Amino acid sequence: MPLHGWLNSNGTFPLNSLPIMHFLLLVAAGLLAGTMNAVAGGGSFVSFPIMVLVGLPPIAANATSTVALFPGTIASTWAYRENLQGIAGISLKVLLPISICGGLVGAILLLVTPGSAFDLVIPWLLLLATLTFAGGRHLGDWLRRYVRIGRGAFLVIQFILSIYGGYFGGAIGLMMMAIWTLIDTAELKAMASTRTALVSATNGAAVLCFATAGAVHWPEMLAMMVSAIAGGYYGARFARHLPPAVLRWFVVALSATVTIAFFLRRY
Repeated sequence: MPLHGWLNSNGTFPLNSLPIMHFLLLVAAGLLAGTMNAVAGGGSFVSFPIMVLVGLPPIAANATSTVALFPGTIASTWAYRENLQGIAGISLKVLLPISICGGLVGAILLLVTPGSAFDLVIPWLLLLATLTFAGGRHLGDWLRRYVRIGRGAFLVIQFILSIYGGYFGGAIGLMMMAIWTLIDTAELKAMASTRTALVSATNGAAVLCFATAGAVHWPEMLAMMVSAIAGGYYGARFARHLPPAVLRWFVVALSATVTIAFFLRRY
């Protein structure tokens, strides 16, 4: 939806155009999604289905969700700024443009995808993201037993992953790190800053594309964005006191539930 279509005569956004229950759902989802992204990832498993629940078509819901959660990834990148580095000797000067271009291609593909086709494929994308999240670091360990890749193949795969990030993006950070273990022996914790930066670059390109194309529903986006930022800051401070395994399996259980719901909804 075009930006000007949601502006009042004084240039403000009419958040009061949202039903109060929708507004509360979006705020609560933003808090939870922001906390999840800051601590364990997987915030889109909350933000996307809630956008659909409040009435947005799936493509608009995905675009609006991406924009709403984007400031949180930027904040995380800023927090990591002193630890940013490349992967396997490949600098961010190479990886960032690849990720931006891939994110842009993915966003364009989403916008030109017929709504019925996206509605058909979304349960499978959610399943892929859920399995990736459930595999976690073990996915990279398993892949490394059977596969090793060179620099050229790595850059191609990074571009493909960035396309997926711009198109849908569920568990994209974990997918990136699983592939990175095939070329870099660094610990996953050391890759966290680079993951955040490249996911931000991928999402940033998609955000610009979605906003320019008028695919974002701004009242819903604003309601979720503000609370997602708060969730990313305050929620993460609270969640640090919880066992990491509890957080991870909470996300896995939630993502599995969302995936099953979308399969039942479509099939």
